[in-house]
Amino acid sequence: MGVYLNLAQIIISVALIVVILIQTKSSGGLGGIFGGDGSVFRTRRGVEKTLFNFTIVLSVAFLAVSLLSASAGK
Repeated sequence: MGVYLNLAQIIISVALIVVILIQTKSSGGLGGIFGGDGSVFRTRRGVEKTLFNFTIVLSVAFLAVSLLSASAGK
């Protein structure tokens, strides 16, 4: 079971990295990374909102699999 949890953790982590990189690329370049666009409030719509929600789901799934993997290792 530990092998499957490790494999799931690797797959989720790669997907999380890809989704985060897609978000930073579509948010306006390097200015958004360092806080340049933080003074203007924008509402997330469409694909941006979907990516944001998918990032949250992936991070919760990563946390759950990590906790399961840690508890299965004992």
